[in-house]
This record gives sequence, structure tokens and C-alpha cells, in this order.
Amino acid sequence: MANTKQALKRSRQAEKHRLSNQWQKSRMNTHIKRVITAIDAGDANKAQAELRLATSIMDRLVKKGLVHKNKASRHKSRLNKRIFQLTKAA
Repeated sequence: MANTKQALKRSRQAEKHRLSNQWQKSRMNTHIKRVITAIDAGDANKAQAELRLATSIMDRLVKKGLVHKNKASRHKSRLNKRIFQLTKAA
């Protein structure tokens, strides 16, 4: 437990930031799942639109330092690859 006013304040701030970060990461995962759902449904146009949104969110989280840039790149690359295969098959 914090012993000083400063430590108490930092504790409150850390909890507030943790919740905010958790919400933003969850939002990223939701958009990734939306892309995957569109791919599984075979809807390339919707998947492409959802990927644009997901990419934007991932880039913002990288900029804020919540997600490592390689992790975001990996997700974007794999999703893009799946969409390309979907359009190629159609």
C-alpha cells in the first residue's frame, strides 16, 4: 500500500491508465475478429473495409506504445494475406 500522497496519486493514475489501455487493446482485438469474420463469410469487400479500420487502430496503439510495432505488423500482414487469398480464389 502507498505511504505518501504522491504514491497514492500514482496508484490511482496507474489504475485509470490500465483500464484505458485494456479497453483500447480489446477494441483492437474486436476489429481483428471482425476482419476474420468477414473473411470466413467470404465477403472480400467488407473484409477490406474492416481491415482498413483495424489497421488504423493498430497504428494508433503502436504510436501510443500500447502494442509493439512488430505485433501490429504481423497482424496486418496475416490478415492482408488471407484477404488476398480470398480474392484470388473468387
